Amino acid sequence: MPFERRPREMHDAKCGDCGKDCQVPFEPRQDKPVYCDECFQNHKPARSSGGFGGRDRGSRYGGRNDRNSRGSSYERRPREMHKATCADCGNECEIPFKPKDARPVYCNECFQKHKQN
Repeated sequence: MPFERRPREMHDAKCGDCGKDCQVPFEPRQDKPVYCDECFQNHKPARSSGGFGGRDRGSRYGGRNDRNSRGSSYERRPREMHKATCADCGNECEIPFKPKDARPVYCNECFQKHKQN
């Protein structure tokens, strides 16, 4: 038997900016303003720079991600690359970590050969 989602209960509210009547899927509290769809765009919290959960992830209803925004705005900073000499072919290459003297470092081509063995 397939799961049937019941309709979400909506509550009447008044927009804290424009005063327009609107509906929200939670019980409004007197100590927090509620915004209509148009005004909400001006009050979206800034996206968190990392981590999971939290109440600052840009959700309209206080902490849960909107279905369409999961992970879509995550920006990875450029990796710091380090110069190294390949232990097999002797060519200079760049690697995304600081090389340690005790361990061999391989260029991409030689690394693939070692990875297969």
